[in-house]
Amino acid sequence: MREMSLNNELTFNLPPKPLLIVLSGPSGVGKDAVLSRMRELRYPLEFITTMTTRPRRASERDHIDYHFVSPAKFQEMIKRNELLEWANVYGNWYGVPREPIKQALERGQDTMVKVDVQGAATLKKLVPQAVFIFLMPPSLEELMLRLKLRHTESSFDLALRTKTAAEEIKKLPFFDYVVYSRRDEIDRAVADIMAIITAEKCRVKPREVSL
Repeated sequence: MREMSLNNELTFNLPPKPLLIVLSGPSGVGKDAVLSRMRELRYPLEFITTMTTRPRRASERDHIDYHFVSPAKFQEMIKRNELLEWANVYGNWYGVPREPIKQALERGQDTMVKVDVQGAATLKKLVPQAVFIFLMPPSLEELMLRLKLRHTESSFDLALRTKTAAEEIKKLPFFDYVVYSRRDEIDRAVADIMAIITAEKCRVKPREVSL
């Protein structure tokens, strides 16, 4: 009985397993803004920077918002198996680097990665024990307004992204959680995401992610 008690005590004192948190949602919903705010607040997370071949916008910073690479470089990374997931979205390539995620999890660090809904579906098959969060707009009308205010899309692109968003929202049942991204309420969305992470840390049967 004493040996069993000691074993149970050791089990209870083990630190929580590191989480892989996948944040996804339609284009323009505010994923970058939410992650930027989480970085500002210095939450103890490893934020993985996505690779992309699309041109950098004026407000974006290389190696922080994205790793901006050439199409040739991107294809080399695919061949070398350096990307965990990749997809062509609106004519540009996006991919998630494998090694930074692996290293962070091995250090016991909770890790967050941002992907589009198509990428999230792929990651769900590769790492089903990750935590999948869908960032939801209050409405499609609100989402379209945000896209217009970015002044980065043509009328054709706006219509395409709105139509795609409607289809992506139908994928909500594949996710574990939904967080609403309301205008001027970034801190509320961040708080909801941190509450999800706290709840996951309290699971009786913790998730175990392996790459």
